[in-house]
Amino acid sequence: MTAFSYLDGSSECEGYIALPKADGPRPAVLIAHNWAGQTEADAAVADKLAAMGHVGIAIDVYGKGVRGDLQGDNSKLMNPWVGNRAGLQARLLAAVTAAAAHPAVDADRIAIIGYCFGGLCALDVARSGDPRVKAAVSFHGVYAPSGLPQQTITAKVLVLHGWDDPMTPPDATVALAHELNAAGADWQIHAYGHTMHAFTFVHANNPAGGIQYNPDADRRSWQAMTGLLDEVFA
Repeated sequence: MTAFSYLDGSSECEGYIALPKADGPRPAVLIAHNWAGQTEADAAVADKLAAMGHVGIAIDVYGKGVRGDLQGDNSKLMNPWVGNRAGLQARLLAAVTAAAAHPAVDADRIAIIGYCFGGLCALDVARSGDPRVKAAVSFHGVYAPSGLPQQTITAKVLVLHGWDDPMTPPDATVALAHELNAAGADWQIHAYGHTMHAFTFVHANNPAGGIQYNPDADRRSWQAMTGLLDEVFA
């Protein structure tokens, strides 16, 4: 694995970068992790994006060496960031800056995608109004507003949502739509019926807790994301 190291102030973060087999600077897609921290699953997504001709970068919100348990409760890692959205935004934009500075990256064509907590991260990058980021995609993310001053959202926003996700009930989804509209965003929300949280995670199997893999939603959401990337990177 090829490490992608960068700084947020004095804090070191260590993600993963996958380079395409293509000449010249290429579009970059940042992958924001779930509450367990950056894992091999995020690196696999980066590899998949690299095979499509993009630079895939799995970013690291928690910091170098700080990782959770895929099967455990990672609230102690995630909640401080959810409670400090200004700090989270700064950490995320440090990753955008590092990606833009990489010689393999076309700094005018950057996008971010994210899963669960990472979906919130993708939305917060869009909420920042950073013009370097052309698209932000949330897979079964959470939608709580940041509480920061509202910026005009210039990134195209795609929200991929399981309608039966207990972490984002219908009123939260409608509230997000109103927020995105008020911020001037070019936005889409794709809601998948009979679909719970973590629908892209093959091993998710806790329907009583509202968590369940859904192969149809997994396939359709990836297709929707690639369609948006084709549009913004054209």
